[in-house]
Amino acid sequence: MKVVDYITSKIERLPKGYVFTYSDFITEVNKKEAVIKALNRMVVSGKIAKLSKGKFYKPEPTPFGTLQPNQKQIVKDLLENDGKLIGYITGLGIYNQLGFTTQISNTIQIGRNETRPSLKRGIYNIRFIKQKNIINKDNIPLLQILDAIRFIKKIPDTSIETSCKRLKTLIYKLDLQKQQSIIRLSMKYPPATRALLGALLEDLKSNVNLNELLNTLNPITLYKLSLSPSILSTSLNWNIK
Repeated sequence: MKVVDYITSKIERLPKGYVFTYSDFITEVNKKEAVIKALNRMVVSGKIAKLSKGKFYKPEPTPFGTLQPNQKQIVKDLLENDGKLIGYITGLGIYNQLGFTTQISNTIQIGRNETRPSLKRGIYNIRFIKQKNIINKDNIPLLQILDAIRFIKKIPDTSIETSCKRLKTLIYKLDLQKQQSIIRLSMKYPPATRALLGALLEDLKSNVNLNELLNTLNPITLYKLSLSPSILSTSLNWNIK
């Protein structure tokens, strides 16, 4: 089978919005130059679209224009390496999905143990934040909540009080084991994050033991969020003003 025919056949089987690179074909065809030329011709003809250097996707046309791939497709190589999770989407890229804001950002933030410089792919700016905890499938939803607590002042198009209400809803839905896990994971977050997590859990009358969390905090340190007691009745117990 000719290189062009092989590539065309394989791309036709891919779902719309799927991101791929030269290497997806070179390893099987072993004709690098022919693969590069074939893919570039397909970009010119409109059969595929270019996301960034060496990265392509199957375009999905709509009455409003061509849809970009979903965020996970755009950064999948930054989230997984040889089948192992090395990162997760968080921050600006997840606030909408978690219900904090209706705003959709063109910045994708990724939590990783080892960060790297920011980069750009298509319309998206990709930034990295340091995650000190082990990243695995079970931890990711809890880490995303902790990141929202940590950066609560930076959640766009909403207020801190509204974000606290949403956090209470998300944490309330966690079973006892996951609430214990989120406390454990919070130990590698800044004190302000631990304080707000403790206040939220206490406000929800959680059955988890909060003494260990409280003992990690300096009793004379104040955390300024300007929260009304009607939103978080336990804030003063955790030195949140």
